[in-house]
Order: sequence, then structure tokens, then C-alpha cells
Amino acid sequence: MHDYEALIEALLPVVARAGQAIMAIYDGDFAVQQKDDNSPLTLADLESQRIILQALSQLTPEIPVLSEESAQAPWSQRQGWAQLWVVDPLDGTREFVKRNGEFTVNLALILDHEPVLGIIGVPAQRRSFWGGVGLGAFVQRAGVAPERIEISEPGQPVRVAGSRSHTTPQTAQYLRRLGTHELQSVGSALKFCLIAQGKADLYPRFGPTSEWDTAAGQAILEAAGGHVTRMDGHRLRYNCRESLINGDFVAFNHARVLPAANQP
Repeated sequence: MHDYEALIEALLPVVARAGQAIMAIYDGDFAVQQKDDNSPLTLADLESQRIILQALSQLTPEIPVLSEESAQAPWSQRQGWAQLWVVDPLDGTREFVKRNGEFTVNLALILDHEPVLGIIGVPAQRRSFWGGVGLGAFVQRAGVAPERIEISEPGQPVRVAGSRSHTTPQTAQYLRRLGTHELQSVGSALKFCLIAQGKADLYPRFGPTSEWDTAAGQAILEAAGGHVTRMDGHRLRYNCRESLINGDFVAFNHARVLPAANQP
């Protein structure tokens, strides 16, 4: 068992360095490649990953790493991992390419299939969010003392955080069932952070996401008092099967903001 507070203290500067490397590329000209799943890849993804993986190999060499931009270990190997790091070195590459600033660096520690620690860096805003089991959740701007964050009471109307780059007919149908609401469109894992800060109530997601898209955000939101569940109400879990694709899920502050059919 690791000291989560010590891990966060050691890793916040690493996430900041990864963010600085990303911004150095963001502020110049960069090429965009297309991966096999047709999602974009830039030098910023790879440079951020290099910094994070190097730091993790020195800090916790005994913990395996699952990262979006590196070859994935086969399930026959992964199923024996009791703990692992889950890394998205640049979440929201589409937002990076659009230069709208809504991209993040995501890092989470998984223990027995559950996220117990998460850090989300927001390079364009020079901010970091973090949280973990027994720690609570925090946000910190560069050069400013950290501030504890927590979920709020539901807004009137319900405040929905929605994806800027991924919309689906299922999402539209869900929002119709929800009734009157206020929609905020934002990229990357920032949607989890909005709920954790008390600035949004609900984030429904239909369609494929990967475990590295959600693990850090879930750890932070849960540390702030919120929830991330599948549509059947079960908590989102990690490294449980061969596929690394999440099913549909919803992140929220209080169960009463969910449409009636989704309330426990």
C-alpha cells in the first residue's frame, strides 16, 4: 500500500512538466497523425507520455502502467495486476488541435479494479486537480495554494456537462428525459472536474471511451463526494476484462439529478 499523499506530492510536478512540454508544442506549428481508430496523435501526446512514464518507472517501478499511446499488455498478463497506473498523456487531442485549451493530462492509480488516486493537469490553464481515497479533492493554480473542492447541491435547472467533440442521438434522448436543464459543452476530462468543483451536476456519456479517459476523473469526482456509474447503477471499474473500452456511463453529484429510470 502506498502513501497516496506522498505519491500526489511527487507526481504533481511531473504532470506540470508534461503540461509545459505540451504547451511548448501547442504554441508552435505541429503535425497531426491519424491513429488506427481515426483519432488524432501529435508530438505533444508522445512527449507528455515520455515524461510521465520515465517518472513512474523511477517512483514506482513495481507498478505496471497502462497508457493510451504505448503498446498494451495482453489480457493474460493484465489480469494478474492488482494495481496499475492508467495514463492519458493528452486527453482531448481534438481540442488541442482546435487550440481551444480544453485538453488535459490524466493520471490515475487503480487498486483492485477501483480508482484510488487521480491527477488531472490542465496545461492551458496552468491548473491541476487531484484527489484520492481518504484525501478529499483539490484544485491548484500555478503559484497559488491548493483549494479543497467538493460537489454542490443540484442546480435549478440541472447543470449538464456535455462533450464538445462527441455527441450522439442517445445523449439527446437522455437529455429529453431529463427535462429542463442547462448544457455546458467542454472537452476532455474537464467535465468530471466541473462536477467535482460544484459547477455542474451531471455528465452522461454514450458511446465508446477508454479506461484512461475516465479513471483520473472518477478518482477526483468520488473524492469530492460524487459518483461515476454505468447506466445500470454499478460503479465504473478498471482492468476487469480484455477490452479497455468503457460502456455508457454517467457522472453526477447526487442521484436525484438523474432521470427517473436511472435513479437507484
